[in-house]
Amino acid sequence: MISQDHPNTGVASVASVSQLTDTLANYLSPSELKRVKEAYRFSDEMHLGQMRKSGEPYISHPIAVAEICAEWKLDAQAIMAAFLHDVMEDQNVQKEELIERFGASVATLVDGLSKLDKIEFQSQVEAQAENFRKMLLAMARDVRVILIKLADRLHNMRTLGAMAPNKKQRIARETMEVYVPIAHRLGLNKIYRELQDLAFLHLYPLRYRTLTKAVKAARGNRREVVSKILESVKSTLSTADIQADVYGREKSLFGIYLKMKTKRLSFSQVLDVYGFRVVVDSFTHCYTTLGTLHALYKPMPGKFKDYIAIPKINGYQSLHTTLIGPYGTPVEFQIRTQDMHRIAESGVAAHWLYKNGESHFSDLEQRTHAWLQSLLDIQKQTGDSAEFLEHVKVDLFPDSVYVFTPKSKIIALPRNATALDFAYSIHTDIGDQTIATRINHEMAPLRTELKNGDIVEIITAPTSRPSPNWLTFVRTGKARSAIRHHLRSINLDESIAIGQRLLSQALTSLNIKPTLLPAFSETLVSRSSANSLDEIYADIGMGKRMAALVARHIMSLLEENPSTIPWIHAEKAIRSTKIDPVIIYGSQGVSAQLAPCCQPIPGDGVIGQLKRDQEILVHTTDCDLAKRQRIKEPDRWIPVAWGAELDRHFDCNIRLLIKNERGILGRVAAEIGESDANIVYVAMEEDKNHDIMELRFTIQVEDRVHLARLMRNVRRVAGVTRLLRERG
Repeated sequence: MISQDHPNTGVASVASVSQLTDTLANYLSPSELKRVKEAYRFSDEMHLGQMRKSGEPYISHPIAVAEICAEWKLDAQAIMAAFLHDVMEDQNVQKEELIERFGASVATLVDGLSKLDKIEFQSQVEAQAENFRKMLLAMARDVRVILIKLADRLHNMRTLGAMAPNKKQRIARETMEVYVPIAHRLGLNKIYRELQDLAFLHLYPLRYRTLTKAVKAARGNRREVVSKILESVKSTLSTADIQADVYGREKSLFGIYLKMKTKRLSFSQVLDVYGFRVVVDSFTHCYTTLGTLHALYKPMPGKFKDYIAIPKINGYQSLHTTLIGPYGTPVEFQIRTQDMHRIAESGVAAHWLYKNGESHFSDLEQRTHAWLQSLLDIQKQTGDSAEFLEHVKVDLFPDSVYVFTPKSKIIALPRNATALDFAYSIHTDIGDQTIATRINHEMAPLRTELKNGDIVEIITAPTSRPSPNWLTFVRTGKARSAIRHHLRSINLDESIAIGQRLLSQALTSLNIKPTLLPAFSETLVSRSSANSLDEIYADIGMGKRMAALVARHIMSLLEENPSTIPWIHAEKAIRSTKIDPVIIYGSQGVSAQLAPCCQPIPGDGVIGQLKRDQEILVHTTDCDLAKRQRIKEPDRWIPVAWGAELDRHFDCNIRLLIKNERGILGRVAAEIGESDANIVYVAMEEDKNHDIMELRFTIQVEDRVHLARLMRNVRRVAGVTRLLRERG
């Protein structure tokens, strides 16, 4: 029988102080335990009379946070900080007092966990971004900060039911966007799954309840299948003389919901709601178990992943395989050792102890240390808190690609990362001085997207400097922040000059005389959330703003009150009934982006959505999402058109139904290659009767004509029964 813990919708139970003390006594010394009790008493005194929204005494919260930290066996300083984490913020206790009472290390941990409530911010968004920056930088110096913060957030999410609905939504969304990815990035899978489900509960309560009922019903219906598989696997492993713990597991509710949403499936179509985990006693037995299971049940093609040979970026190791179980039902198995299981559940918390020399770190600790160090690098190169958080979020999503240096060192990067991202991941100076790259011993463009197993060599020159065009294709936060930092500091004057020239051209095209711009600069600067006119010019020169959109913004301000500003030819511009569209070349980077929901390619009819930051998101004219948003905000849409010379390829999804026969995948892939298209990604799913298979390709094409030619060629392949372009 598979069991799953469901998130608590009310008040979470909290261990008493005596129970917590018993837990701590198992691994702390008597002197350390005494210091922890002092911290508890001080926290209890400071929070005396303070109540939570649920009606409980506030001290119940620090106790619960300390209890979660004790499960990870964090040291005495961390447990003390867990008790004290709110006293600076809520009770105005000064850092100096904490240093005097509990030492500098504890005070620094508490300070890193405290919000910046006393600082004036222009907006809630800016305040939140600055709070996250402070927390992440404190984490980079001492990972215990984020472990305590995650414990704090977990207990708050468990007791979120007492909050007002709008506050529940805000906290749940913040949890999903920031804390869930951080927990995943640090390998804290147990807390990652619980936070994800709790956030899902409060963001989409109706969907959560409906799915919970469906899972309970399915669990009962599938009890016989699960029991049969469990008995067969245990018997087979015992016969093979393999000592193993075998137990069933369910996908998290949010995991099921995400699969239904992304693949547009009903609940009944999600067949791998449950699976099995096999924990063995040695590395060798992982692979022996894999062979034994493949002999027991037929493996599904393309559904095997070896995360032992190449661990995930967060240190996770397991063998994953999907087998066809009884009654033709797909069942996933995860195979790992006890040590791998401990790291899979607790991640960096399983190895959190701090050492002075990096040479003593485990592989997991080295990867975590490298990522935390990259936060400090991004901080040095970033202008403001919101930009810092944007760069960090880029690196938090879990999908990764694994490539090799010429000396066979494995480097993990986000999916779709380029050779230039690889260069910056080695060192900022190497990225800045990159002039060329070899991938698998062959010369390749810097914008080439890397694939698993690529061997990447970077060629540098001392005189080379970053180009603004690099921002159009790099994917990692570290690369983007380093390039922007260089352009801001080294090429600022040049960027201002380029931006001034581009804006002058855009204004002239609207019959507005550029020489009068300084008279209007104060209004423009205040409406553009910039500090000066030079900053707007520099943003245009660096590709952060589009000159055509800034010119349109100026024109809209002029239309509000044209008589107050002495523009030459402005009247003609206002009376013009036809405005030329903004030209899109597909390479503007951060200033213009192609919408992932409809994936426009040259030849598609397109329309531009003007975002709040004056950037533009390009949709196809028949995009369903764009149609809905145009009804809500009709004023934020402008005409756009493709440029005449587009020297790049564009991502496009196609879906095929093919006969399940030998060599069909190879024939289709070969035909795509013969049509001068690059295959970026391929996925395969079998239909229930196994006669038909569904293939999904992400390919890169030049334009709509190129795509049509490719699709005609692929349709001629024997065994292809259906082919269509898929959006999103």
